[in-house]
Amino acid sequence: MIGDDCSVGSGTVIEFSVTIHDGVRLHSQCFIPEHSILESKCWLGPRVVVTNARFPASPRTKASLEPVVIRRGAKVGANATLLPGVVLGEGCLVGAGAVVTRDVPDDTIVIGNPARVAGRVSELRDQNGLVYGGLA
Repeated sequence: MIGDDCSVGSGTVIEFSVTIHDGVRLHSQCFIPEHSILESKCWLGPRVVVTNARFPASPRTKASLEPVVIRRGAKVGANATLLPGVVLGEGCLVGAGAVVTRDVPDDTIVIGNPARVAGRVSELRDQNGLVYGGLA
């Protein structure tokens, strides 16, 4: 299911049984595997990879898929990888190239491999000291 006012970039793969709510933005070459849930107004940068198989070579892979849930307004930077079963909280921010191995709380910034907490989205300021937008 794909909601209203969504944008899907070229080369993006969305497998079956995926739920994409209204206003979601998927940049080019993202991979969204089956059973993933993307809530409204979340945003995935170029080449974001979402995974759902903890043991992809197992004969029971299909029976043990773990969907990723991306909550409302979460933003994921280019080339990030989200491992099976991860939940990204509302309005969180995943840095470019991060490998997310565990849940990310609401309003939290994570960076690195493995991803680690680097601050709060609500505390971000731009070069002029203006508050970052947070939830769109």
